[in-house]
Amino acid sequence: MNKELNEIKNQTIKAPLAKEESKKQFVELTKKWGIKHTFDFDEAWEIGEQLRRKKDFRNKIKELESQMLDNSSTMKGEQLAETNPVKHSFAEGCYIREIYNPANEIIITAIHAQSHPFFLLKGKMSILTHEGIQYIEAPHYGITDPGTKRIIYTHEPCNFVTVHATELNDPEEIAKEVVTNDFDDPRITKEDMKLINKLKLTK
Repeated sequence: MNKELNEIKNQTIKAPLAKEESKKQFVELTKKWGIKHTFDFDEAWEIGEQLRRKKDFRNKIKELESQMLDNSSTMKGEQLAETNPVKHSFAEGCYIREIYNPANEIIITAIHAQSHPFFLLKGKMSILTHEGIQYIEAPHYGITDPGTKRIIYTHEPCNFVTVHATELNDPEEIAKEVVTNDFDDPRITKEDMKLINKLKLTK
């Protein structure tokens, strides 16, 4: 049974079966093992779809970022710091980062490793994540989840603020704490496992 359960978990992630085939397997094994689920098939399938959408988006955004970095017209380093200045502020247990982004700019963010709030104080932007495209206009705030990496297009000049819980006061050290370069970072995979762990089996 354990071997078969592991195979089903792999199917949830990799989807080697079509939905109807998976549903048939789900019904047959549920009956065979006398299992009572805390979820139905459609809930399990949707969790698998979420994981597959994340994986597909992550692969595509990494490929796009690599292509942009190889492009000689992409701003980097000191040039980027001049056009997109960052203001660093601190309060007790908090780091506040405000960045200015000119209009008509395409931005690919880092991979966020911690949950934190963000605020658009000025401007309009479109944001693409694994959940789709979102258009936001100041004033606006939201929450960034671990594992989020965004493609942003600025329709107007924007002032974008993020707030991070930390006891550090060096922006470079804070960056190491709150972002990562790898979707396989344990802080990210832990969030993905929370979805899989919703699938509880009871006899």
